[in-house]
Amino acid sequence: MRRRDFIALIGGAGAAWPVLARAQLAEKSYHVAYLALVGDEDGKNLIFDFRSADGELAQLPRLAAELVEMRPDVIVTGFGTETAKAAQAATTTIPIVFTSVGDLIRAGIVNSLSRPGANITGLTSLTVDITSKRLQILEELAPSVRVVAAIVSPDFPFTAVALPELEAAAATRGLRIETCAVRTADQLTASVAEAVKAGATGLTILETPTLHGLRGQIADVAAKHRLFAINTNRDFVEAGGLMSYGTDRRQQYRRAAELVGKILKGEKPTDIPVEQSTKFELAINLKTARALGIDVPLNLLATADEVIE
Repeated sequence: MRRRDFIALIGGAGAAWPVLARAQLAEKSYHVAYLALVGDEDGKNLIFDFRSADGELAQLPRLAAELVEMRPDVIVTGFGTETAKAAQAATTTIPIVFTSVGDLIRAGIVNSLSRPGANITGLTSLTVDITSKRLQILEELAPSVRVVAAIVSPDFPFTAVALPELEAAAATRGLRIETCAVRTADQLTASVAEAVKAGATGLTILETPTLHGLRGQIADVAAKHRLFAINTNRDFVEAGGLMSYGTDRRQQYRRAAELVGKILKGEKPTDIPVEQSTKFELAINLKTARALGIDVPLNLLATADEVIE
């Protein structure tokens, strides 16, 4: 989540709150802390503190502790499991709102979606659950694809959950996955080249904050090998990637802002169920498709939420 997007949306959410609730909030200032693994760099009665680990997982516990020392009213964590876990480890009392986390229960972040427990709630992106749909879209675009390169960050807990799900979904569709383990940017080119040698003509990404930061390079490598590529995040398409299908991030930011508003009005996180994604978006880059010599099927163009010319 971009800090500026969340600030804008929490302001918009505040405008939609009932008049009485807004009057009550205006009686004092509120302090919201935001912890991100990656991110970019106030107001009358809403103060923000922002910390980013710049992609370094080891920095998250220290940064979370710094935010807790500031005694904010709420801590918001950027997308991914590790930021939520770092904030959770740093405080059992300050309310936490997480965004875009995958398998919450297996990661030990919540007890259940309906009763998350203690001081934490938020939104799950359920990216693993739409893996099969993403592969379906890839096949609709390029029926000849039988081997798909999957770029993964092997050190992230999300990968351990998502990769078996991807392989199982691929097997049911008669596809094979070639895993490309990428820890640093300099491993990307060689890893994808090996998958291409093994027969890959399609590509997908099990996105983590690290791989999100490499989206431009991934788009370039996919173009170099003429791979039919699909990712979870529209940012990939805006960076020159072919397609994306995943959670509507702006809707998630808006809902996260509304959850923060509920907490500032006195609701307890444990009483606020975790929300699952209900809106997904398909984005297609026609410029990239033309460069690859692809005629995008009309049914995909008709259902796309965004088409970049």
